Amino acid sequence: MKVETKYFGTVEVKEKETVHFEQGLPGFESYHAFVLLPVDEAGLYYALQSCEDKKVSLIVTSPYLFQKTYEFEIGDGAQLELEIEKPKDVAVYSVVTLREPFHESTLNLQAPILVNVHNGKAKQVILAEENYQTRCPLVQGKGGEQHARP
Repeated sequence: MKVETKYFGTVEVKEKETVHFEQGLPGFESYHAFVLLPVDEAGLYYALQSCEDKKVSLIVTSPYLFQKTYEFEIGDGAQLELEIEKPKDVAVYSVVTLREPFHESTLNLQAPILVNVHNGKAKQVILAEENYQTRCPLVQGKGGEQHARP
């Protein structure tokens, strides 16, 4: 199928490459079908592009590239909804807020996006853990934060 995108024009994707958010994403509840498109050659960043509206696209990345100790429990409800049976079933992404200059960009560790890699079901969850922020620095700061650019 063809998808109009915000950053790449029209791209051809296979139906099995789409991810489906049953309730949409917070702030984008009316959009349900998305596709992950690589943004850079290294495969560090992806555009989570809506298949329904080319203007709706979020930059995401693996939080584990920037926060090695990042961990949380996936609630029973999310496990059932996404049909997650084991840890290998799920890919975890965090939304990146790009800023100019780049070193001021942030990562949302408070609301990870979970994708079942086998069936394409996805959900953004809000974590109860207080030690994760919605605006975690993407690059290491002068204070020696643990967040580093890969």
